[in-house]
Formats: sequence, structure tokens, C-alpha cells
Amino acid sequence: MLTKRIIPCLDIKNGRTVKGVNFLDLKDAGDPVELAKKYSDEGADELVFLDISATEEDRKTLIDLVRKVGETINIPFTVGGGISSVNDVEILLKNGADKVSINSSAVKNPQLINDLASAFGSQCIVVAIDAKQINGNWKVHLVGGKIATEIDLFDWAKEVENRGAGEILFTSMDNDGTKNGFANEALAKLSQTINIPIIASGGAGTIQHFTDAFLVGNADAALAASVFHFQEISIQDLKKELKNNNIQIRL
Repeated sequence: MLTKRIIPCLDIKNGRTVKGVNFLDLKDAGDPVELAKKYSDEGADELVFLDISATEEDRKTLIDLVRKVGETINIPFTVGGGISSVNDVEILLKNGADKVSINSSAVKNPQLINDLASAFGSQCIVVAIDAKQINGNWKVHLVGGKIATEIDLFDWAKEVENRGAGEILFTSMDNDGTKNGFANEALAKLSQTINIPIIASGGAGTIQHFTDAFLVGNADAALAASVFHFQEISIQDLKKELKNNNIQIRL
């Protein structure tokens, strides 16, 4: 059995880490470089850095900030936000990123997934999918959740896999920031639909929620933000409890 992963997420806006609820009401959560170092030191398995306003503001990712974070940590580092070309990815990888996450740009131009996987290898390409339930069906949303589409979550996940993505980061917009738990039914269905690793995102509030994401949702990794940023859960306590539940985890 593959080791499960715990991944803190830094949502970046105006150079600061922010966190909201259901993608709204963003609050300041601290300096991204300091938080990144803290999580790396505390035993996080990976770190995700999402420049959440890059697409909306039609600009590229904050390269200087990416470089500073990359120099500070010694764990795998995924960067997303404003990526729309092979050249964008090349620049990020040269400045400290180990993987990149694409979202809206992949929906608008699915061939981008093929091109990036071909240029850099599937292991380097994460496709982030933000989705919420509309009339009982999970629909993909773009531009930080602001634009709804008619695209079905599970159909899109399968296409993403077929085009060469190495991993999917699925955020339930319904669960995001609520601290009521991950969208485990959708996660379990995703894990039956695709064969690449799934990172669960949106809804972490307790250690039990992480346990459920792995045992019920069958996720390969669990990503969270506010419970780590505001010190409600420590990564070491979380990992010890997961180990006690016979979940394979790196302590």
C-alpha cells in the first residue's frame, strides 16, 4: 500500500497567505515563506502554493515568492495559478517548483495537459479541479470557483487522466473552509473512475476528517489550509493518529 500524504496549502493573494469559506470572505493567514518553512520542519509530506488571483487578474504566478519558498523547504513543492503554457512551467521548475498545478487553463485548452505531460513527464503535472454540486451533479468551476460550467467532475477527471496528468487535486467548493469534513462520496467515486492519485481538498476540520478521507474517500493525499495555518491541528499529532488507525503514513 502506498504511503498517504499530508499536504498543507498556501493560497496566495497579494503576496500573503489567505483563507476563506466556500472560496469567499478571504482572511489573512500569514507570511507564505514563514509558513512554508514551518510546515516543512513539522513533517508535511509536500506543500502546495496556489496563486489564487493570477488567473482572474490575467497575470503570471509570483515567481520571486515561489523562489523564496522553494529555497526555504526540503519537501516536494507544487505551484499553481496563472499557468497556461510550456514556457510558464519551465520558468516555475527553474525557480524551485517540483510540480505544477493547472486548473482553468486545462479546461479552456485540454491539449495543454498533453503538451505539459509530454514536455516534463506526467509526474510533474497536477490538474486541480474545483467542483460543486448543482441539482445533485458535481459540476466543474473555473477562475477560483467564480465561473460555473456544464462539465461533469467525473468525466473531466477521466479525460485529464487520459491526457497524461499524473495526479488530481479535487476541491469540493461545497465543503471548502466549512470544517465539516471532505466530500468522501465524491472522492470514493473519483477513485473508482481514475487510476492516478487523488488529493482531497476542502472541508478539513478535525483529525477524524483526514482519517475518513483516506478510509472512506480512498484519497491518496489530504490537503488542508486553515486547520494548519491557525494551529488547530498539528501535523505530527495528525500523523500519529493516522498511524494509530493503521493508515500508512511517513512520521
